[in-house]
Amino acid sequence: MPLIDRRGFLAGGLAAAAIWRPLGSVRAASFQTDPFALGVASGAPRADSVVLWTRLILEGTSAATSADPFAPAPKPNLDPIDVEWILAEDEAFSKPVQSGLFRAVPEFAHSVHVEVTGLLPGRWYFYRFRSGNAASPVGRTRTAPADGVEAIRFAFASCQQYEQGFYSAYADMAARDLDLVVHLGDYIYERSYGAQLVRRHETGVPSMLYEFRDRYALYKSDPQLRAAHAAFPWLAVWDDHEVTNNYANDRAPDAPNPTEFLARRRAAYQAWFEHMPVHPSLGSGFDALRIYDHYRFGNLMGVTLLDTRQYRSPELEGSAGDDRPERTMLGPAQEQWLGRTLGSSRAKWNVIAQQTLLAERDTKAGPATAYNLDGWDGYRAARTRLLEAVQTSAADNPLIIGGDLHAFYAADVKRDFANEKAQAIASEFVCGSITSDAPSASSLATAVAENPHLKFASDKHGYAIMRLSERLAGVDFIGITDRKQQNSPAAVFQSFAVADGVAGVNRL
Repeated sequence: MPLIDRRGFLAGGLAAAAIWRPLGSVRAASFQTDPFALGVASGAPRADSVVLWTRLILEGTSAATSADPFAPAPKPNLDPIDVEWILAEDEAFSKPVQSGLFRAVPEFAHSVHVEVTGLLPGRWYFYRFRSGNAASPVGRTRTAPADGVEAIRFAFASCQQYEQGFYSAYADMAARDLDLVVHLGDYIYERSYGAQLVRRHETGVPSMLYEFRDRYALYKSDPQLRAAHAAFPWLAVWDDHEVTNNYANDRAPDAPNPTEFLARRRAAYQAWFEHMPVHPSLGSGFDALRIYDHYRFGNLMGVTLLDTRQYRSPELEGSAGDDRPERTMLGPAQEQWLGRTLGSSRAKWNVIAQQTLLAERDTKAGPATAYNLDGWDGYRAARTRLLEAVQTSAADNPLIIGGDLHAFYAADVKRDFANEKAQAIASEFVCGSITSDAPSASSLATAVAENPHLKFASDKHGYAIMRLSERLAGVDFIGITDRKQQNSPAAVFQSFAVADGVAGVNRL
């Protein structure tokens, strides 16, 4: 299937609604501004279904559009609005497959989550929305393949601090031939930091629901991010900045009162749901939100999404690890689910998508040691249990992917990182940040020198692509020339290969 005509992404707005065929009674106002300014997206692809997403932005209801960062909370529009959706086999919508109406309600910020079922596996589809006199841009999506798939290509990305750079990486991603995008967290950032900012949040740290909604609206106002959403289905999980930096379960460094923090977390989780192309069932409650899940792409690939924030034990102080067995990163229920899920997988390649670097990383040069305790090095017993689940499951070809560290890493994952001769049991690839400030090149050089299982590290900004076939997994690290410049070119700067049945990273 050729890539979608990029002009299709621009089709829409107020005038395009005229090409639609009538579909029942649509209850909607006559819009003076484009309600589909945040674009369209799709996600949660199964062999017979996919979720379509958009959110209506109504004139005068978003503080993000105000020139005054201290403007009072906007008055909500309390009216439900009907949104028509249509899915077709072609971009011209001459071969419609399904269509319907969705009642967008103010309780969920007039967001739309439509699960379209009864679809054919491994098929590209096109979709769009209409409400009143306005039509959305065209999006393209794909169902997961059934058995018999020979190849899969997907991108994975994380860490896109809006102020620290432009989203050139997403423009490059949208133009590539991919089946899927996996976003590993830090989709928004709650606070400003860093130097030489190229754009501004213009508001303070969000804690209320409307503030989190406005932050997402700001990030989704970027056309390059919208293009990447419209081009492919996404799988999405969160990390910490969707709520606040380095939070763990019901605790956060900047929130000493757990009751107050859980109210903030509830608002953040709801806003995440409202702006991500995730299954509508997640909207049943936001005190807790189960986002860990498993997706099957024929017999070639299984993708297991983990949540390493909502259930973890509090972060340790200092820089020394801790092996106490009661400390957890995933929580008991998710650990047990992971073991069952990997044990039942029959995929050739089993991708475990989590938020950060799983492999051990000593960050201090010389005989002394220091570790990032917000990562797996602060949860050593939990990491051991995860690796035991990988080994005892006998799942073929485990591949770990992560983000969070604002740097690219390739690593051999071992049960005993201190033993240089120990065999790898999985291969790991961490993508660099889309825009967020990177660590120094010298710190990355130290990490590689101190940890022989770390095969590569880079401070470039960008994302990664994984290519899977029956015999080989290939990974390309794609770097942006200059994140501070709009439309900066991108290119592959390092590639790797993992052979079927042989864990371990091979640098090409």
